[in-house]
Amino acid sequence: MNRKIVIHPDFNHLQAFIQQIPSIFLSEGAYLHDGRNKIKIFEFAGLRLNVKRYRIPLFINRLVYVYLRQPKALRAYEYARRLQSMQIPTPTPIAYILEKQGGLLGFSYFISLQVDYPRRFYEFGSARLTPSEQEILTAFGIFTARLHEQGVYHQDYSPGNILFEQKNGQTDFCLVDINRMEFGPVSFRKGCANFARLWGSPQMFRIIARAYARSRHFEEEATCREVLKQREKYWRKAIRKRPAEFPLEF
Repeated sequence: MNRKIVIHPDFNHLQAFIQQIPSIFLSEGAYLHDGRNKIKIFEFAGLRLNVKRYRIPLFINRLVYVYLRQPKALRAYEYARRLQSMQIPTPTPIAYILEKQGGLLGFSYFISLQVDYPRRFYEFGSARLTPSEQEILTAFGIFTARLHEQGVYHQDYSPGNILFEQKNGQTDFCLVDINRMEFGPVSFRKGCANFARLWGSPQMFRIIARAYARSRHFEEEATCREVLKQREKYWRKAIRKRPAEFPLEF
């Protein structure tokens, strides 16, 4: 087996531990997520390390990730460095590991510092929104406008990938699962479509859309209509593809 390990210069002192990760991943650490891709928390040298192991791709993708496209772990690492250089919060990248067998990609790992933002966007699924929640949603619309104005587009902008916390009357956001990003101009329509994966009431989307529109100098009502249109388009397509997962209307 061939193994490539790249470590951020600030964390070279963790080299010996990082080299062990593939061999200890299943037997040590605490699970944060146990699915096709697995995430574990390890504690070492006074740090809490988040280690995400990406599954072995299907055969054709094992070729694609070697010859045509960067593996997910490498993208997560490089995108994290790029976001942090732009002052956009995301977990600090430490290293990535790529395993190859017979020239094909096997397991890959992305290691970052664990962040403990206590809240996720899942909590906005209810129809009624408190004044505090409305303030958070307004801040989120402004935050997203800032991303788009900087040419940053998170392709998996879903509730579990948007973390936040409130401190001293301010809402701070943090982006995770960032291996699917685009960098470049974000148009009106594309920006409005970025909210489509979120869950919540039309009121929630209108609050976000108005704040987003004001920040990007778009017309507010036109932005609300486009955001709701893109939301309906996305979820109707999702329901058609996997009807058993969506027994009720969204």
